[in-house]
Amino acid sequence: MSRKRLKAKSLLYSLPQELKEAMGLNQTSEKKADDTSEVVGDERPTKRRKMDNLLPPEFEKYDATGLVPFYANEDQVPPRLLKYYAQRRRLFSRYAEGCLLDEEGWYSVTPELIADQIADRCRCDTIIDAFCGVGGNAIAFAKTCERVIAIDNSPVRLALARHNAALYGVVDRIEFVLADFVSFARTLGTSSTVGKVDVIFLSPPWGGIDYQVLSTSNLTLGSKAIPSTPDTGDKEQSLQKEQGTPQDELVPQYSLASLKPLHGKELFSLARQITPHVAIYLPRNQDLNEVSDLVTGSAGAPHAGLNRSASSLAIEDEKVEVEEEWMGNKLKALTCYFGGLVSGQEYLWD
Repeated sequence: MSRKRLKAKSLLYSLPQELKEAMGLNQTSEKKADDTSEVVGDERPTKRRKMDNLLPPEFEKYDATGLVPFYANEDQVPPRLLKYYAQRRRLFSRYAEGCLLDEEGWYSVTPELIADQIADRCRCDTIIDAFCGVGGNAIAFAKTCERVIAIDNSPVRLALARHNAALYGVVDRIEFVLADFVSFARTLGTSSTVGKVDVIFLSPPWGGIDYQVLSTSNLTLGSKAIPSTPDTGDKEQSLQKEQGTPQDELVPQYSLASLKPLHGKELFSLARQITPHVAIYLPRNQDLNEVSDLVTGSAGAPHAGLNRSASSLAIEDEKVEVEEEWMGNKLKALTCYFGGLVSGQEYLWD
């Protein structure tokens, strides 16, 4: 799809002033990072790096160098982040040019190839990246969508996302919003601006670097096995050894209740008040029965946000499409598509 030049006003600026105030909506400051901040790394000068060599001069104001360390080799990396650093070029192919991640970003950013695949499926005019983090998905969406609204409640992560987007040359296609998505969605869902959003992408926090520990209290046997990967947690391996159960028969189920900041059902419901076209990025061991319940568990009531022609569609008639996200021979995550993003349900866009 060829990209059109954006002439319309920002969706955010089109909101009534009282809605902006009710949401506590703030766009990020364009302040530069503190010049005295320490920068770690030998792939760039020890002084605060100027972005002139990487970006057009007008984007230099987005330079976030100094907010977080830049690791040039594994000797500089904290032990808990080493396995993520080893995959740095999968996370950002242009990492060596100066991509920046905070600690949460290292273990939560979507790998670039997967982000590109999701962005291709979510191709539309206006998309909201509800938990943008350090910008992996937002950058990918900027390649396929006309307008990207990237939301995060951390000013540091939002600054890093803008920095990375500038490095990829797409910062001018993304609106970065410092806000809490829950408050944002609750307010936007009751406004006349709802129809201006086509897709919402949800990639909420899974529970931290040890999120799989949350699943070990709900282990089930005899279900579809999760493919083995070398990075399985030690606690899971110990439990398998104690029970004498082969790894490919032991399935730790992740629950939507473990998502932050709300139960996954509530997050999904908030998104559906704005648009029926939603994608959710979930752990590879997600309990798919819970995902199915998102479209079958409301007594057949129609979804909020469905257009007029689809408003009579009962929930039990709707399908969800689950896409496995692989990197080589490793299953990394699942992306669940709803509404018109599902193959065969394209009529929901009409």
